Amino acid sequence: QVQLVESGGGLVQPGGSLRLSCAASGIDFNLYTLVWYRRAHGNQREFVGFINRSGYTSYSDSVKGRFTVSTDNAKNTGYLQMSSLRPEDTGVYVCNAEYEGREYWGQGTQVTVSS
Repeated sequence: QVQLVESGGGLVQPGGSLRLSCAASGIDFNLYTLVWYRRAHGNQREFVGFINRSGYTSYSDSVKGRFTVSTDNAKNTGYLQMSSLRPEDTGVYVCNAEYEGREYWGQGTQVTVSS
């Protein structure tokens, strides 16, 4: 059974940093594109960034230069390093793994940026 489990969320002050993890089981993470999304209160899902199997990354304009997506294939885990956090970064962060039309979702982890 495939599972993606996010962790690392929490409460952080503006300007702070967090690193989210997305631990995968049941799939070979090497093959997959890892995508991070976020969802704020009542809002639809927003793309944050992704990394593909070649290591190519892309980010939304709102997080470019502040967030970094990476993977550790030996650990079957993906990461979202977030820095210079802003209140508008608050939301539930969800990871998605996609490969040849198959995709899997985690449950999400809450990030709250507030003083």
